[in-house]
Amino acid sequence: MTQPGDYGLPGSLNRVLSDVAAERAAQDAMWGVQDHADGTGPGYGPEADLAKRAVTDAAAEGRLTWRHILHEEVLEAFAEDDADRLRDELIQVAAVAVKWVQDLDRRTRSKEAPAPPPVTG
Repeated sequence: MTQPGDYGLPGSLNRVLSDVAAERAAQDAMWGVQDHADGTGPGYGPEADLAKRAVTDAAAEGRLTWRHILHEEVLEAFAEDDADRLRDELIQVAAVAVKWVQDLDRRTRSKEAPAPPPVTG
């Protein structure tokens, strides 16, 4: 059964988030707890503005890609120096990355076999 956030592929959100959790555990096993400065701030604002314009232009021209979208979200995060707003932007980065993976999985699955019909209640 497809759940909210499954992007048309039943169980895909749980699968991707499980993969992310496994990668995070592997990072901790390899590197332990890490404590770094954010390295972000308003100095990245002009780059974020260019990325926003690139997304708008690509969408208008019918050539928008996941790279455009993720790049914009990353640069918006880089431009933040407020911890709460930075957290919000990083959540958006993670969400776009997860959705991109789901789209890859959906495209791969559609090449392998047709998806089962949706369950209606």
